[in-house]
Amino acid sequence: MPRYMVERIFPDGLNIPVDASGAEALGKVVATNSEQGVTWVHSYVSDDKTRTFCIYDAPTPDAIRQVAERNGLPVKAITEVSVLAPYFYH
Repeated sequence: MPRYMVERIFPDGLNIPVDASGAEALGKVVATNSEQGVTWVHSYVSDDKTRTFCIYDAPTPDAIRQVAERNGLPVKAITEVSVLAPYFYH
């Protein structure tokens, strides 16, 4: 399955409560994603919380766009990526 990096911009900042409501919100995102065969691997969040860089496994970029819309999440860019690790060359 292809791997993608999804860049998102949150002009007002990303605010996910660190409690049961935050866990529930993220669980709903995961459930919606799975309906299209999209797996959220992990995300990186900028210090000011206005940008995220999310790693997904998905069948197509369109599948990511579809679930993002259903989840109410912005998409600035989707780039197919592969892993490059410095230890590979040792």
